[in-house]
Amino acid sequence: MSASPVNEVNDAMIKSLAVKARRAQRSLAVSSFETRKALIDSIARAIESSASLILDANARDVAREKSEGMSAPLLDRLTLTPSRIEAIATSARKVAALPDALGRVLIERRLENGLQLRQVSVPFGVVGMVYEARPNVTVDAAVILLASGNAALLRGSSSARESNEVLVSLMRKATEESGLGADLVTLIPSNDRDSVRALLHARGLVDLVIPRGSGDLIRTVVEEAKVPTIETGAGVCHIYFDASADEQKAIPIVVNAKVQRPSVCNAAETLLVHRARKDDLVPKALEALIQAAVRIHADGEVIEIAKARGISVMPASDESWSTEYGTLDINVALVDDLEGAIAHIDRFGTHHTEAIVTEDESEAERFVALSDSAAIMINASTRFTDGEEMGFGAEIGISNQKLHA
Repeated sequence: MSASPVNEVNDAMIKSLAVKARRAQRSLAVSSFETRKALIDSIARAIESSASLILDANARDVAREKSEGMSAPLLDRLTLTPSRIEAIATSARKVAALPDALGRVLIERRLENGLQLRQVSVPFGVVGMVYEARPNVTVDAAVILLASGNAALLRGSSSARESNEVLVSLMRKATEESGLGADLVTLIPSNDRDSVRALLHARGLVDLVIPRGSGDLIRTVVEEAKVPTIETGAGVCHIYFDASADEQKAIPIVVNAKVQRPSVCNAAETLLVHRARKDDLVPKALEALIQAAVRIHADGEVIEIAKARGISVMPASDESWSTEYGTLDINVALVDDLEGAIAHIDRFGTHHTEAIVTEDESEAERFVALSDSAAIMINASTRFTDGEEMGFGAEIGISNQKLHA
């Protein structure tokens, strides 16, 4: 997406939608906590009662994109099932059950000049979401924004357009019936890239834009935006087996991190192993991963270890180490020590999530201190970097920028 002028039609459309959203948001901002909770509960009920309608729309999206050659990881992100729809509704209710995000006194003190200072949480206002493939994000984002008093301008991908249209129509009906106004949740109708540019240029009308998707999408939004952004990140996540790693912990952790759901951003993409464990832990990890149908991309030393034991692996390319596969593929390499692991992560990682498996508390502390990522796991899978798993409810995204929210 180049920095060319915004098309006048898209510019006018975004301005109109943003003005309507702002008008509706003013009522939401002063609504009671109970009103917002009831609204979210009604959205959850609407999703559950309309599951067949949602599934039909999603099936059309999936069939169309499959015929056009969409990759398996993206198809997985696009696909809704009865259990995933139920999970969307459950996640919405968990957001409603969280403490009120508005009106919280964050700081309060009397100053030397006699003033009473109070910092109180308030909504952003009108928030734009630009995201790809996953229709569950449509509801997750809208619900979080509504719970915190914000209006949502949603720009999903064309691949999920029918799913998103049904989901947004259900949410708009719920917001209208609540008396707060349908324009609290709006799906930007245009699928062309210029509509994204118009949203990103709507400074003064849109208060914040949050991108969620591929590295290319996030980079484009951050570079193009005139509106403030919160940058979510791609996930090239690493697991490091320290010299003291317990095999009974290490093997299940790496298999879970890679296999449970390989298409998501908190799946592991690279396994680094201390050289002291090359003869025992490396072969066992390779065998366990291959048994789980994972393809191994290995450095030269790991290839030799695998070859000596009749284990089939493929050589890693220069691009492998920085690739977010989103598939049942993983890189495996040996490192000399913890510093070697950190150097590799610093060079190829995306500052999302890193994990260490160790029985040495001092090494765990050093790994945490030296890692420059949003989340660090000790003897746990990278898959735990998730709003719900961490007790925060549904998430809009996982930020790996320095000033993340």
